[in-house]
Amino acid sequence: MCVLIRDPNIIKPGNIPLFKASGTGYHIRTAEQGSKPERIYQKLDLQLLTLVHSTSKPVIMKVEIWSDIMCPFCYIGKRRFEEALAEFDYPEDIRVEWKSFQLQPDLQTQPDKNMTEHLAQTKGWSLEQTTQMQQRLTDMAAEVGLEFNFDNAVLANSFNAHRLAHFAQSQNKGNEAEEALFKAHFTDGKNIDDFEVLTELAEDIGLDTEEARRILESDRYAEAVKEDIRESRKVGVQGVPFFVYNRKYAISGAQPTEAFVETLQKSWKEWNSQQQPATLNADAEGAACGPNGDC
Repeated sequence: MCVLIRDPNIIKPGNIPLFKASGTGYHIRTAEQGSKPERIYQKLDLQLLTLVHSTSKPVIMKVEIWSDIMCPFCYIGKRRFEEALAEFDYPEDIRVEWKSFQLQPDLQTQPDKNMTEHLAQTKGWSLEQTTQMQQRLTDMAAEVGLEFNFDNAVLANSFNAHRLAHFAQSQNKGNEAEEALFKAHFTDGKNIDDFEVLTELAEDIGLDTEEARRILESDRYAEAVKEDIRESRKVGVQGVPFFVYNRKYAISGAQPTEAFVETLQKSWKEWNSQQQPATLNADAEGAACGPNGDC
């Protein structure tokens, strides 16, 4: 299901030129310069004016994804979104930003406790009901090429894993970190709250392992994780995964790939239309030199 967010993101000025017509020409200024013109272009310099405007546009449309590494639908939703992105004609215009969310923030890491028994206890289900539900999730994951091994899954708090993901994102490896963490938990049965495991995952995706270890042994990125969770409440996240397109449209849950494609196309079309250079009509023309130096 696609929903419209009522609080769209306001693009901050600064890099986008602001145009103001005057009697002498077009004043171009930026937010940092206030009202002082950076340069005045004569009205006949329309090609140059268009070039300045078009090269100053934002180069990406952001898709933010709130998720928790403990969430099976988040891993499935990630894969379906990636399938949609592979079908999309303009993937180079999209930047994915991962956001932290915790389904069970107070969960105590217990490596020796059976995940199935824990889920049955917390949900009030029988072991048979829990096993059937896990099998349905396993089958759903298999449809998108994922392997879930709930029998080996380790009961672990995801907070430190989210801190590592933030570090990875600062190194332009956010997607690689999310994939590695999901696989470690759902497929490989690793403890994603163990610093040794997290450091190994950092090494696997090409991060500085010593820096990763120092971060994990400190409280770095803890506030960033908490801020993502606070922001999720403002955006209206009720569950994860939650995909926000250009701070205007959102998809909640591991929807079919077609839903992701549709929302990508719709949000990109609106975003792209806002990036087109302004068409300006001069109200006076005079002698001028052409771009090839012909006068």
